Amino acid sequence: MASGVQVADVCQEAFLEIKKGKKYRYIIFYIKDEKIIDIEKFGGKEATYDDYLSDLSDAGPDECRYGLYDFEYEHQCQGTSDTKKQKLFLMSWCPDTAKIKKKMVYSSSFDALKSAFIGIGKYIQATDMAEASYECVLEKCRATDRS
Repeated sequence: MASGVQVADVCQEAFLEIKKGKKYRYIIFYIKDEKIIDIEKFGGKEATYDDYLSDLSDAGPDECRYGLYDFEYEHQCQGTSDTKKQKLFLMSWCPDTAKIKKKMVYSSSFDALKSAFIGIGKYIQATDMAEASYECVLEKCRATDRS
């Protein structure tokens, strides 16, 4: 179900800067005036995952957001030493406490972002901090790695 919400051009440009240029660690997006997905915040390359979670939930318990994160983690293939891996993930953050209409708009607009951002490694939907936690995201990213 499409919501008619458009993705702003600056979102696409910022996506390419995080994907190819590795300019940022993360970007937080929001839906402006129920019409367009726009950028709310950038996280610098030195930003931590805790910074990301803080910025994602800064708008309050009634607000939904999208977050794009350049996730780095250790991976060990069978018979080899640990190697660093990177995966871009796109998260839809819709807390249980948000109003139903807002959750519906964000859920139905998630596909617009997905199709605008080619090359995302993982899509994650989180409704509380447990689902957005580092451990939960790490588990989801490792689930598709070769062992």
